[in-house]
Amino acid sequence: MAEMCCKKPSEKVSLTEDVFGEFKDSYGSVKKVRRFTWKNQNGMSVQVMTYGGYITSMKVPDSSGHIDDIVLGFNTFEEYLQPDNRFMGATVGRVANRIANAKMTVEGVEYKLAANNGPNHIHGGTKGFDKVLWEPHVDGSKLTLSYLSKDMEEGYPGDVLTHVTFELTNENEFKIEYKATTSKPTPINLTNHSYFNLAGDDKGANELYKHVVSLNADKITEAVDGIPTGNLPMVCGTPFDLRVPKTLGDIIHKVPNTAGFDHNFCVTKGSKQEETFVARVTHSATGRALEVYSNQPGVQFYTSNFLPEGDSLRGKNGFIKKHFAFCLETQKFPDSVNHKHFPNTIVYPGEEYYHTTTFKLLVDKALACCKK
Repeated sequence: MAEMCCKKPSEKVSLTEDVFGEFKDSYGSVKKVRRFTWKNQNGMSVQVMTYGGYITSMKVPDSSGHIDDIVLGFNTFEEYLQPDNRFMGATVGRVANRIANAKMTVEGVEYKLAANNGPNHIHGGTKGFDKVLWEPHVDGSKLTLSYLSKDMEEGYPGDVLTHVTFELTNENEFKIEYKATTSKPTPINLTNHSYFNLAGDDKGANELYKHVVSLNADKITEAVDGIPTGNLPMVCGTPFDLRVPKTLGDIIHKVPNTAGFDHNFCVTKGSKQEETFVARVTHSATGRALEVYSNQPGVQFYTSNFLPEGDSLRGKNGFIKKHFAFCLETQKFPDSVNHKHFPNTIVYPGEEYYHTTTFKLLVDKALACCKK
């Protein structure tokens, strides 16, 4: 696999804006939800809205030049407000993933959080970063969304100021940079929760099973009902060994005790602050491939096991169902705040949380090269 090789005169990536809907905040004020659209010289486009920092669309040509949207989502803003949305492309925080028993101790003080995943806390609570309106700032082809999370919002200590910067390049890279500071010691662990299907957002489970997946990880965080036990077993000899590429349909039903993958993989990393190769997923029929790079120590590989099995959640091009997509959520480990030997998520005043992720879209060189 290689990126599109057709040589074109250098063109700037365009970034435009429109209004996607209206949002009534907790004070009763009605504010416009703005949507930003990038387009590059290869025919790739991406859309992000200010509500929840959602990636609402990612359209990419295949090897024959046909363009598909490869992320799941909805056609209208109002549909993103429905309870069954399941973080479909959202910026997730203040802490992504699960915190056991919805409680944590920071600097000797115990904090109670919302139990919004059974007895546990997940993805920042009942009103996490995915359910607030962010303030946009445009600098050339870069969009930065900013949000101030107040002290004790969703039970977390400290005022946390977060900036998330998005950028599309002519190399078909969609880059996300997260920065955050705090007024009190508090855990911060952000991610993006996009649901990908490289065949197209409406192609379903049958095409998802044809994807070939590889992950740069030799361990996982062992978990029971999504909550880490603290053990970090090696993947060798298990269905979690994706260091060598495997077809998803051959392994998804072999994952023990679950309906598919929903596990944190421990990334084999180099330098702490430099991006490392995390994952590669390919779909041979379209020639598309997705590579993920990040400076984070973990990635949640999720195969949309908890999406509906029936016709109850309508997406952009039909109903969205179980196993219609995969997620690669770069992160620190789940429940890190309650495991001292896990990567630290506590940020202190005067420190900066810093997280980068790059989604790089590729297409089969033999089919894509210089087609007209």
